[in-house]
Amino acid sequence: MTLIVFPAIDLKQGQVVRLAEGDMARATVYGDDPAAQAMLFAEAGAEHLHVVDLDGAFAGASVNGEAVRAIVARFPGHVQLGGGIRTRESVERWFDLGVSRVVIGTAALEDPDFVRGAARDFPGGVVVAVDARDGMVATKGWADVSTTSVVELARRFEDAGVAALLFTDVGRDGLLKGANIEATVDLARAVDIPVIASGGVAGIADIHVLALHARDGVEGVITGRALYDGRLDLAAALSVAAAA
Repeated sequence: MTLIVFPAIDLKQGQVVRLAEGDMARATVYGDDPAAQAMLFAEAGAEHLHVVDLDGAFAGASVNGEAVRAIVARFPGHVQLGGGIRTRESVERWFDLGVSRVVIGTAALEDPDFVRGAARDFPGGVVVAVDARDGMVATKGWADVSTTSVVELARRFEDAGVAALLFTDVGRDGLLKGANIEATVDLARAVDIPVIASGGVAGIADIHVLALHARDGVEGVITGRALYDGRLDLAAALSVAAAA
């Protein structure tokens, strides 16, 4: 099993940004042409892309749809999309437009039947986002923290046919502190669903270690700020993941 490296494109008002700890007021802008950024990642060898409509995550519906469509049209690989996907109609619309997988977060906690139905009808297409602050699930663009633990939420979907769990340590996201490898691996070992690590990737060392845990159920890793700041070379990360 080879670790999948997902370069991240986070969208805010049509621009490519990265947030610190999920705070919309702490956004760093890295470009105003998301589709061009997607092509740069493709040229470096990326076959998978993780796209987030940040405005949509707070609004509860697509806001940066035009940018997403442009990315899907130009990126030759698989696009995984999250942010404000909370209805059956939105799931169907994104699959019709060519998105490979949709990431559902808030609705996974508030409307699990919706997630189960989507996972059943679109096999391999639904990822459940398990976003955590201090081990508890955060929702609504990480603005709210629930009383549900990460493992408890994850286990609710073990028999639902979801493709993967996207685990983000919100306290590390965008801060280059290093991925929370221990919590990611613990989650992967606790459930039978593949886990994607997200939040805090600081450099190639994180890729090395996570790749070694692919056998434990760690399917992939999402990286954003480390790529944009030049701390992580995407081609090197892909090479390390493939070699492991």
